[in-house]
Amino acid sequence: MTPYYAVIFSNTQTDDLQGYAEMASAMEELASQQAGYLGMEHAREEIGITISYWETLEDIRNWKANLDHQLAQDMGKEKWYSWYKTRICKVEREYEFHKS
Repeated sequence: MTPYYAVIFSNTQTDDLQGYAEMASAMEELASQQAGYLGMEHAREEIGITISYWETLEDIRNWKANLDHQLAQDMGKEKWYSWYKTRICKVEREYEFHKS
C-alpha cells in the first residue's frame, strides 16, 4: 500500500482541557469520513503524538481545510495546547511484527 503520507502532530497540553476529549473524538470520527483517510494512532505521555495516515498530499490539504477541523485547530491554539508541531512525511516502506 506504500507510498502514502503520515501527518505527525506532536503537542504539549495546557491545564485547561475542558471539551478536549469530546473534540478529539469528533475529529477522529470526521477524519475517518474524509477521502484518502487510512487510519490514526495516538500516544500521550509528557507530549502527545497523533499520527494520521493519508493516500495523497491533496487529501491532507483537504482535511486541513475542513471547516470543522479548522474550528478544532483554533480551539487548540486558544485553549488546549501550549505547543505543537506538525510534520508531513512520505512513507515509502513499512513492516510490522505480531507475536503469536
